[in-house]
Amino acid sequence: MPHAQETSRFQATLLRPRLADGEAFWAFVVLPREASEKLPRRGRTSVDGRINGHPFQARLEPDGQLSHWLRVDNDLLQATGAAIGDLVTLEIAPLEQEPEPDVPADLTEALAAAPEARDAWDATTTIARLDWIHWIESARQSKTRAKRIADACAMLGEGKKRVCCFDQSGYYSKAFRAPEAVG
Repeated sequence: MPHAQETSRFQATLLRPRLADGEAFWAFVVLPREASEKLPRRGRTSVDGRINGHPFQARLEPDGQLSHWLRVDNDLLQATGAAIGDLVTLEIAPLEQEPEPDVPADLTEALAAAPEARDAWDATTTIARLDWIHWIESARQSKTRAKRIADACAMLGEGKKRVCCFDQSGYYSKAFRAPEAVG
């Protein structure tokens, strides 16, 4: 496993994602595989970084190709002075400790209604909670998401601390991928 403070420096092109109507503008970059290989995990990973010297902290997402991608919101894009299509210099290093994830409201509600599941949730690690949330949020349909929340509460209530059979990287299941770049 790589050292938690190993920094990767590389250049990447800022890409424009295909956005849904009304979605706020943002950009993204796909990390070179060599940079992803220095990270502690193939799934979601939080990093400290710099784009063209401007500091940021973000959570990288798996791209389904054993690498990661980074969402660059409009504020960060403006702060860097970069534009879509620009080649930017990035430096990233994994955080020493993964921050607690934001728990979706529907999962919070379900856990509140299932005290044994809530106790198991509270007893898991931050990484395990991140994986549970990632599994739930990777559902493409609302009925699948609802089933996963119910299943998560059942599994946690049985004492399972980690979601089983979930490919965090999306490589085997193709559950995750970088956004589709346009124009």
